[in-house]
Amino acid sequence: MIVAPHQQLKLRAIATQACRIAANGPAFLARVKRETGLSLEIVTPAEEARLSVLGCAALMDPSADVALVIDIGGGSTELSWVDPRSAHAKPKVLAWTSLPVGVVTLAEQFPEPDAPDPAWYAAMCAAAADHVRAFAGADPFKNAFHIGRAHVVGTSGAVSSLAGVHLDLPKYQRSKVDGLWMQMHDVRKVAGELRALPKSGRAAHPCIGPDRADLVVPGSAILEAVSRLWPVERVRVADRGLREGVLIELMAPVRGGAT
Repeated sequence: MIVAPHQQLKLRAIATQACRIAANGPAFLARVKRETGLSLEIVTPAEEARLSVLGCAALMDPSADVALVIDIGGGSTELSWVDPRSAHAKPKVLAWTSLPVGVVTLAEQFPEPDAPDPAWYAAMCAAAADHVRAFAGADPFKNAFHIGRAHVVGTSGAVSSLAGVHLDLPKYQRSKVDGLWMQMHDVRKVAGELRALPKSGRAAHPCIGPDRADLVVPGSAILEAVSRLWPVERVRVADRGLREGVLIELMAPVRGGAT
């Protein structure tokens, strides 16, 4: 971003689930302020979901009846059912929920065994599904999923990593991953291939790396759990979300209020 001389720079720095639940969250925010001058804002789950939807709105198919935005984080997962026909303006959220499960919490709850074990993955899927099933606020929109009039937008490092592996990229390329349509059966195929690899094998993959090697499988388990209860054939991969939602909102006054 180029800032003209004397032009005021707008900044919004936010923190999410990790800081919401951490016992030392306030102390961490105070330290950030002291050492960097930045005032971190701990956003609510509702605000986190809203910003993720805003950031992904351009990827929604307006010919569908419902788009389900799945924002898989480290400590929580936000699900937002959106009217995609409103995405060109201000996305209309039909229902949303925040699940207290993310890739880090799931990985900690279900440590990866030394050898591939189908029961390990099944247990993660079942645990995530229990959280999804507990929310009934979106039940009026289930028919759209059962008749093929809905699709998923997946925004997370796990989903973008699955897409990179699916494309067999020699290195991760956002331009090829962001906006990619995947069939759900291809998502499951890639997830199965990654489960069969040891952690070291996933770490060696250029689209995963050591930082995501132990998190991409829990992430795929969350996506699988949601898709079993909210069946879709198509998943649109979003290498965008919360950050882009913040940027779009900050830029809105410059654009005359448009998003």
